[in-house]
Amino acid sequence: MKYLSKESNIKMISDLSNAMGVSGFEDQVVDIARSYSEGLGKIKEDTMRNLFIYRKENSGRRPIVQLDAHSDEVGFMVQAIRPNGCLQIIPIGSWVTSNIPATKVWVRNSEGKYIPGIVASKPPHYMSELEKKSALDFGQLTVDIGARSKEEAVKEFKIRIGEPIVPFADFTYDNERDIMMGKAFDNRLGCAGVISALRALEGQELKVDVVAGIASQEEVGARGSVITSRVIKPDVAIVFEGCPADDTVVNTYEIQTALKKGPMLRHIDARMITNHRFQRFALDLADKKELQVQEAVRAGGSTNGSVIHLSNEGVPTIVIGVPVRYAHTHYGISSYFDFETSVKLTCEILQELDESIIRSF
Repeated sequence: MKYLSKESNIKMISDLSNAMGVSGFEDQVVDIARSYSEGLGKIKEDTMRNLFIYRKENSGRRPIVQLDAHSDEVGFMVQAIRPNGCLQIIPIGSWVTSNIPATKVWVRNSEGKYIPGIVASKPPHYMSELEKKSALDFGQLTVDIGARSKEEAVKEFKIRIGEPIVPFADFTYDNERDIMMGKAFDNRLGCAGVISALRALEGQELKVDVVAGIASQEEVGARGSVITSRVIKPDVAIVFEGCPADDTVVNTYEIQTALKKGPMLRHIDARMITNHRFQRFALDLADKKELQVQEAVRAGGSTNGSVIHLSNEGVPTIVIGVPVRYAHTHYGISSYFDFETSVKLTCEILQELDESIIRSF
């Protein structure tokens, strides 16, 4: 098996991470993912901007494995333009309100250009004592692009309602310490992982057919994967994710998703009980191949697996998640080691799967 070089993977992750693509506006991400997938096989898109990659080695006569990742990221949308020129916004996806103020964002205007803005809230100088002690409400936030009036925002900055707003962050990689920092690791790491795995298996005969579905709108209810699972009709599915790391927020004995300890395979979350036979197959294979992985029992959260495993007549599904510190904020922190291991584990699974094993799930 010939894996992509570290340099090639980092370049792909960087390009995908830096792309603008909140839910419903994934166009840039899809274009980049498509460019990195050229030559892998048949590629098509649908009206939701779901991207499908049909491995050229597929026969059409073998069990189908769906490789899933989602292309969107959390962000905001322009709801209204206030008389003072500031933008009233709504969240796209799940945010913790206290993480948002005083951060930089990109606002798409009517010409399709992304212009900079700052998420603003009332300065402490003008707050009452009650306001200072109260929890920040999302309705108190606006985006300031520097306009002095609504007229200026519309005519000079070309702002209009319904436009997406994307967190501002530049991808960086510290090779010495193996630390990636950037935005949208949930789930551009997954998009890169799907493509990297397909590249590693290029030219190899498998006992399964593999179709990748890079789905839109996961952050607003796993909407894209409703369609991808209907189209692909998989027999089993592997969901790539950027999973919230817990190694800075829970007791030491509770840590199950730490950096540099391999991808996390979850047994359960809020919307899926993982097929335990497929899960055990993957965990045992990781042990056999000496690939470091982590196991997690999650009380909350969910992935596209929540939709895929209930699709068609039911689909055994596992989640392979790269730990991401501070997911759903402007910046995430991840390790290339965890990403690389997730790709290797996926390739090992795809090489081992056959019809009889799938039936045993």
